Amino acid sequence: MIELIIVAALVIWSTVVVFKKVFPQTANSVFMQLSTACAKQGWLSLAKWLKPAMVSGCGGNCGCSATEDNTQKKPEVQAVKWK
Repeated sequence: MIELIIVAALVIWSTVVVFKKVFPQTANSVFMQLSTACAKQGWLSLAKWLKPAMVSGCGGNCGCSATEDNTQKKPEVQAVKWK
């Protein structure tokens, strides 16, 4: 019985992750509606958890993340000197 609950939780979580990756605009609207419905019921912590993150940057779904650090530097490439 416990194995069934664990497998079901993993399948549901994986489905949500894939849904958010494949259909980002639809997922944002669905989670915003769920968040609004939870807030109306008085479940504020669940509403805050379900509310999608605000898009920052270009917002054109170009692959840049709102949580990425833009100041990341690549390591400097140095030439190999043979003796």
